[in-house]
Amino acid sequence: MIKITLKDGSVKEIEKNTTVLEFLKKISNSLAKKVLSAKIDGSNSDLMTPLTRDCRVEFMTFDDADGRWALRHSASHVLAQAVKRIYGDKNVQLAIGPAIDNGFYYDIDMEKQLGQADLDKIQKEMEKIVKENLPIVRSEVQRAEAIRMFEEKGEIYKVMLIKDLPEDALITLYTQGEFTDLCAGPHLVSTGKIKAIKLQNVTGAYWRGDAKNKMLQRIYGTAFEKKADLDAYLHMLEEAARRDHRKLGKELDLFSLHEEGPGFPFFHPNGMVIRNELINYWRSVHRRYGYQEIKTPIILNRHLWEQSGHWDHYKENMYFTKIDDEDYAIKPMNCPGGILIYKTQPHSYRELPLRTAELGLVHRHELSGALHGLMRVRNFTQDDAHIFMLPSQIEEEIQHTIDLFDEVYSTFGLSYHAELSTRPDDSMGSDEVWEKSTAALKSALEHRGLEYVVNEGDGAFYGPKIDFHLTDSLGRTWQCGTIQLDMLMPEKFEMTYTGEDGQKHRPVMVHRVVYGSIERFIGILIEHYAGAFPAWLAPVQIKILPITDKNADYAYSLKKKMFDLGLRVEVDDRNEKVGYKMRECQVKKIPYILIVGDKELEENNVSVRKHGEQSTETMQTDEFIAMLQKQIEEKK
Repeated sequence: MIKITLKDGSVKEIEKNTTVLEFLKKISNSLAKKVLSAKIDGSNSDLMTPLTRDCRVEFMTFDDADGRWALRHSASHVLAQAVKRIYGDKNVQLAIGPAIDNGFYYDIDMEKQLGQADLDKIQKEMEKIVKENLPIVRSEVQRAEAIRMFEEKGEIYKVMLIKDLPEDALITLYTQGEFTDLCAGPHLVSTGKIKAIKLQNVTGAYWRGDAKNKMLQRIYGTAFEKKADLDAYLHMLEEAARRDHRKLGKELDLFSLHEEGPGFPFFHPNGMVIRNELINYWRSVHRRYGYQEIKTPIILNRHLWEQSGHWDHYKENMYFTKIDDEDYAIKPMNCPGGILIYKTQPHSYRELPLRTAELGLVHRHELSGALHGLMRVRNFTQDDAHIFMLPSQIEEEIQHTIDLFDEVYSTFGLSYHAELSTRPDDSMGSDEVWEKSTAALKSALEHRGLEYVVNEGDGAFYGPKIDFHLTDSLGRTWQCGTIQLDMLMPEKFEMTYTGEDGQKHRPVMVHRVVYGSIERFIGILIEHYAGAFPAWLAPVQIKILPITDKNADYAYSLKKKMFDLGLRVEVDDRNEKVGYKMRECQVKKIPYILIVGDKELEENNVSVRKHGEQSTETMQTDEFIAMLQKQIEEKK
């Protein structure tokens, strides 16, 4: 007998070599129907895996990332099997077919160029394979035997993959019906578990991602346990396409991107309104939270970047220039400049915490293939802040910072979850300093009662961090805010303060951003609001439509009154029907349309149509202005 420890800590005794599925059925038949894979001592495994020793077992359903991975990885094998069935073994060579976030793909080498009609045909065959409910059976063979098998099939890519493995390695194969594939697994018990599949598109992909190699065809798809979940996901994709910030940015005339500066966005007047409103809000919040604003240069010399560690740990992401025959770098981060300002004068413990904030323009080299609208650019404004504090103030300052984050994100209707990112491979400093810094962040999160996940090895090279992942109106997540605890930069720059004892001491430093990047945050907001910004952010808040020419003077008098009160207002007095102009306002997502005719002129009021609504409401002009001003003030 062996002992199996479950996730809840309970221990079960079973006979040695009992499979995970057999064990599951002894616990609960209904649970056995839901579980897709199992973690055995932390390793994701098939349900047909025999349990041979005392171990810890966790059951993975579709709600778990590992469970989804197993289902979608199995779906990729179903895809490969379907392609082989339709086009024949000799006409198709398979490369790799992994599960990925939200789906799977398979890279295929074949002469026929696949189109949508082919994807429809392949999907029908996949659905047939699912209905066949073929058992997915794992086996192991010697390396030489595996090479022989795949050479006989003419599968040159599989042979290359096997030859990369150690000579004494046992090679894992998975078979479903007539189809056998090279794979480490894990997989589902049978193809029938994949209830809902959708092939999405086909693109080109170089073998092993190397442009020197042959271009293959990559078929993308996704899979779910339930058709309703697949339908919801596909609807979300359609909605995401409708909200694409690049599309809306052009339609609403917010920003543009040009081949003369790839990755360097151009903001138009409408986009500058949004940008400036975000900055104004940022400044008001930071003033209330006790920050002082600073500004540091964009270009600084090589010595500074060597001292900070960026030259050794971040060089591949930086741009460089020469001035007076000396090496300079365009800043990728604002922190070294902020440190130089701190060092311009002595500091006492009574001044700390000292909170400085900067809207700093930074440049980072991104590969051209990674550029994506405002979401991934080469220059952006980082809403940076650096807090210099006593070691005893660490937790209080982190809590103070999270309070600020809570306020800002709730203003935009964005929720978040936190991730604690730990020491990366390429880092500075001793184990002791990293352990102390990481423990301090953990303590702050736990004392606040804020749930978090640990993101191993994703910290900054100078310290661990808490990352804040925002959830938008479609349920997608975006990494924006971050709080980085740094005990290394103060040491490298010999920063000091005078303590109560009159001696020099080393401060602790926190780096933090709330928007992350103003450009990226604007992109997120465009998609979050689908371009229909709340009135306080909208480039044009009010559009006034006179019904006839004789109402135009009244329309312009209203415009002057509202403009003088700081409202962003326009008049559309073109010789077009009011209905046409109203539809145009809806497309431009103007928060409020005011329709004025003879009756409105006579009674000194306006007919108000709010964006997204079908009815109009008559209001006194001053009543409407007061309502809108209140919305703007409260940032509704």
